[in-house]
Amino acid sequence: MMLVIVLGFVVPFVLGADTGCLNLSGTCQEDNLPCSGGYVSGLCSGHASRRCCLPTGSGGCSNVNIISRAQWGARSPTHVSYISVPVSEFFIHHTESPSCSSITECSARVRGIQNYHMDSRGWSDIGYSFLVGEDGNVYEGRGWSHVGAHTAGYNSRSFAASMIGSYMNHLPNSKALTAVKNLIACGVQLGKITSSYRLFGHRDAGQTNCPGDALYAEIQTWPHYSHGNP
Repeated sequence: MMLVIVLGFVVPFVLGADTGCLNLSGTCQEDNLPCSGGYVSGLCSGHASRRCCLPTGSGGCSNVNIISRAQWGARSPTHVSYISVPVSEFFIHHTESPSCSSITECSARVRGIQNYHMDSRGWSDIGYSFLVGEDGNVYEGRGWSHVGAHTAGYNSRSFAASMIGSYMNHLPNSKALTAVKNLIACGVQLGKITSSYRLFGHRDAGQTNCPGDALYAEIQTWPHYSHGNP
């Protein structure tokens, strides 16, 4: 047995053995394996693809189904920078694309966004930390561990979720809105986001209509929305 340090905790790790995810009741495993709930990064020792599978009902992200990068078919990033957590700010975006209502459809949308960000914009990976579909699933972008490319001037101190669709004139459906709220709550519980975090729309930090007029009006009613500049 040896000791490893994960997220500031010293935990025992037996080589070759599946270990728990710190104090959560999940299992550390390769993220290309089936997971009955959702995968969360930063809770397991070993290489980056060894992550915590938190089953539905297990606590932690139990009410959030996170589709891992491996599951939606992500390309490998060309470079990563690690983010210091917990962060105190969270941004909401929209993708200004058609919406999606199934894992197959949403995965294709996310792959297309990643291709655009990497091939047309020259970024190292998809820009968003997470994306949220109207199927009620959360799609892992850069995740909880890496600095994103979503909000100029704020990437190193915030996470962002982008709602898949265009929400100028209508809201995402209830499944998508519930999923993003639960994702943020999960980030707080996991120590990735401060409990006193401030919530913003992308337009609060720059000249853009993102995340759309209807969605922007909606998030201003949420408890942690912070009026004014980040």
